[in-house]
Amino acid sequence: MTDEKVRLGFAICGSFCTFTRTIAQMEILSRDYEILPIMSETAYSTDTRFGKAEDFRTEIRDICRNEIIHTVKAAEPIGPKKMLDILLIAPCTGNTIAKLASGIADSSVTLAAKAHMRNGRPVVIAVSSNDALAGNAENIGKLLNRNNVYFVPFEQDDPKGKPRSLVAVMEKIPQTLKDALEGKQTQPIVVG
Repeated sequence: MTDEKVRLGFAICGSFCTFTRTIAQMEILSRDYEILPIMSETAYSTDTRFGKAEDFRTEIRDICRNEIIHTVKAAEPIGPKKMLDILLIAPCTGNTIAKLASGIADSSVTLAAKAHMRNGRPVVIAVSSNDALAGNAENIGKLLNRNNVYFVPFEQDDPKGKPRSLVAVMEKIPQTLKDALEGKQTQPIVVG
């Protein structure tokens, strides 16, 4: 076995309320993985009540010690150059899930996924969507049925206030990545 770290693409979409939990996992993963950060154009540039975009970008660059891919042009070489061993999309919004399920690659994150999947390598999705049990349920089902696509176990984050919302248990990302690299889906997928 070699001492080389696994090359992990860590793609972040605009579910801003989960950024703190997601970036905490990035910090943990940086010990065992070489991380190439990828951000959707929205996640890269939008200030929200959850924090300023520049503050998140600085924190991510500091953790990963790599520049952030945030354009379609920069994401395109991921497949042809076989830059990654595994790709994680965390958080993965309903919008991104719908695009992945439909084969649409019009953002840095969706093109990174498409480019990576062409090599038959694993993609791990950490869902964060308010309509996961409504409009996006069909899309999640399509992705659950795809080869080399794995889900971080998820739960309803607010069953009474948002009964159709799901969010990944971000603390289960490390185990899900290990399982995906072995071709296994972490079980149970639905927790809580």
